[in-house]
Amino acid sequence: MAKMTKSQLLSHLAEKSGLSKKEVISFMDLITETAYSEVKNNGEFTFPGIGKLVKKDRKARVGRNPATGETIQIPAKVVVKFRVAKAAKESIL
Repeated sequence: MAKMTKSQLLSHLAEKSGLSKKEVISFMDLITETAYSEVKNNGEFTFPGIGKLVKKDRKARVGRNPATGETIQIPAKVVVKFRVAKAAKESIL
C-alpha cells in the first residue's frame, strides 16, 4: 500500500470533518506555525496523542572522518527531535 500524500491527507481530513479543503489547509498551516513558534520560544510543542517536538542543545564532540579515519572536531549545535507518544507507539505496534 502506498503512503498517503499531503494532498490525499488534506482531502481525507476535509471529507471526514465536513470542512472545505481550504479550511483544512489553513488549519494545518496554523498548527504548523504554532508548533514552530512554540519550539523556538519554549523548547517544545506537544501534539496530543502523537508526540512532542523538542529543541535540544548538542555538545561539541570529537568524531572521525569515515573516508580517512582522521579525528575531527564536531561543533556544538541546536537540533530538533521528535519523541513519539506512548499512546501512539502502543496503538501502532
